[in-house]
Amino acid sequence: MKRLLFVCSQNRLRSPTAEQVFSRRDGVECASAGLYDSADEPLSGELLDWADIVFVMEHAHKTRMAARFRAHLKGKHIVCLDIPDKYTFMDPALVRLLEAKVGPYLRRP
Repeated sequence: MKRLLFVCSQNRLRSPTAEQVFSRRDGVECASAGLYDSADEPLSGELLDWADIVFVMEHAHKTRMAARFRAHLKGKHIVCLDIPDKYTFMDPALVRLLEAKVGPYLRRP
């Protein structure tokens, strides 16, 4: 079972969409979080410890996460998806983009 964590800024649009899309897949557990304290689900060390792969939506998220949670990132596979904050929740274009960018990581052993 692969445990995927999706991270964006507020955990309101991009990362919850990714969580919903990929949680339907066999062999996958998903969670999502936001980097800001005002996020619907703020990122925590516990979530990072739980995850096998961490997907961030932007390079700035990776930088901010590394500064705040360095101890929890040792040995973690972190992938930047380069998805800008211009989509609504479950936007079909966002879903297609997520499937194209995340899908290859789910096919790997």
